[in-house]
Amino acid sequence: MTLRLASSAGEAIARAGPYYLSDMATIVLRVRLLGGENTDLTYEDPDQDDEGALIDQVVEEMRTDSGVLRCRHGDRLVAVFARGVASIEVSPRGAIV
Repeated sequence: MTLRLASSAGEAIARAGPYYLSDMATIVLRVRLLGGENTDLTYEDPDQDDEGALIDQVVEEMRTDSGVLRCRHGDRLVAVFARGVASIEVSPRGAIV
């Protein structure tokens, strides 16, 4: 992944790496599946900037049997279906996936 930043002179500066600048709320979820396995996933919403509201959004979505979350595991997109989830933990800030 390459991040392009604009300098004060208006020129683009390219930086390689998995880092990006964002004002969106991002949380790390530990999802325990019904089979007993668990996985750590990153959930973010570009329209949300409050982590507390984002947690409420996740809980509301997972309350329904047809709920689906689009999360990330590293560079992969993962769809988590509510019917296969036993529990979800929200990690403290600074957790690494």
